[in-house]
Amino acid sequence: MTLPIKIGVSACLLGEHVRYDGGHKHDRYITDTLGKYFSFVPVCPEVGCGLPIPREAMRLEGDHLAPRLMTRQTRLDKTEQMSGYCAAKIRELENEELCGFIFKKDSPSSGLFRVKVYNNGQAVKNGVGLFAAAMVHRFPLLPMEEEGRLNDPDIRENFIERVFSYRRWKNFLMGKLTIGQLVEFHTAHKLLMMAHSPQIYREMGVLVAHASDLKQAELLQRYEEFFMKGLTLHATVKKNTNVLQHIMGYFKQQLSADEKVELLDVIGQYHDHLLPLIVPMTLLRHYIGKYDQQYLKGQVYLSPHPSQLMLRNHV
Repeated sequence: MTLPIKIGVSACLLGEHVRYDGGHKHDRYITDTLGKYFSFVPVCPEVGCGLPIPREAMRLEGDHLAPRLMTRQTRLDKTEQMSGYCAAKIRELENEELCGFIFKKDSPSSGLFRVKVYNNGQAVKNGVGLFAAAMVHRFPLLPMEEEGRLNDPDIRENFIERVFSYRRWKNFLMGKLTIGQLVEFHTAHKLLMMAHSPQIYREMGVLVAHASDLKQAELLQRYEEFFMKGLTLHATVKKNTNVLQHIMGYFKQQLSADEKVELLDVIGQYHDHLLPLIVPMTLLRHYIGKYDQQYLKGQVYLSPHPSQLMLRNHV
């Protein structure tokens, strides 16, 4: 059984009128594009904790490591009210099987990066919204991003790849949890992990090789940590180039001289930032099919997310 890919999203990004001014920040890419592949769990911490719509604007103040949530004009401290909601909401979300979360940038409750924290009237962008911070603490391996950062092609591709990867891992945990099945999962993700972190892939290999020495719960926990933390490291052009050349090696003996020259030229142009990743990938997939390379056909790296999202057209 394959479950839907469920992600949490700040409710205002889905078009819900929950902003402090009664408005929304509808993000069409999230609803119209990602909505074809993900189901959404909308969350607005400020409305959720009992604040009205519209409401007085708030901001973070004090120590950026433990800021207070203050209303701007009336100077009311809403920290405890928000913290109570966060604790209850996170207990609720533990049952949602989330595979990712998209937060609203700059929000004192939901901003994930560089949220303004005021101290003595001076604002420094070094804070995290209270709800976002609670989510990171409770779900450290969950793929999380802000909607603004998804405009960056590399960040967008990395985030969405991690979401699909986390769903595959959760699907794996629903099956037969044998060492043999883990070896199959590990083998299928070899090239994907090499593109993100060859070092972490080697460490994962050592873990799998000694799987019988560990209790199952510890083995799976450690593997999941390696898997998700490794994927947070971006697949750079240099690392992707190494993987593309590695793939070519599987059927180098079968390629004609002209095919070798063409493939090396395309990989070289990708390496030099003259072509997007989709071009050498498409050519390699052609040769994998032409020469019926069964091992490569099983590699997730070739299709880690739906081609319709066109993520590799821009990296």
